[in-house]
Amino acid sequence: MTVEEALQMLKDNGFKYTGKREEIIRICAEQKRYLSAKDILELMKEEYPTLSFDTVYRNLSTFVQLGILEETELDGEGKYRLACSRHGHHHHHVICTVCGRTSSLPDCPMNIMSHLPDDFQVTGHKFEVYGTCKECSTV
Repeated sequence: MTVEEALQMLKDNGFKYTGKREEIIRICAEQKRYLSAKDILELMKEEYPTLSFDTVYRNLSTFVQLGILEETELDGEGKYRLACSRHGHHHHHVICTVCGRTSSLPDCPMNIMSHLPDDFQVTGHKFEVYGTCKECSTV
């Protein structure tokens, strides 16, 4: 997803444009990795010195609900990244636990799950692989 697509999604869903919202989206687009609300706040402090953690967190939550950002949990903390696609195609990631970089996996492990109970209907699932990327493992 591009920054422009994300901003259009905000507009299409009745949310007002603000420089802070655009900056959060731009940071997520440029970083190409999972970031905590604290990381994003720190990156915005120079331009927005009075910005609060609550403002950042509320916007992140809104962006996740709209499908603009993807969310995961690492070390007990929510982390966010720009969604890979505006259309939210189904996919999973490998995530570096050191730097937060991600790569998409080509297949879904649910495709090989054949031992689900007959009376159970899957309505969703989450699958992520955690480890260390090449750059972080050589440090």
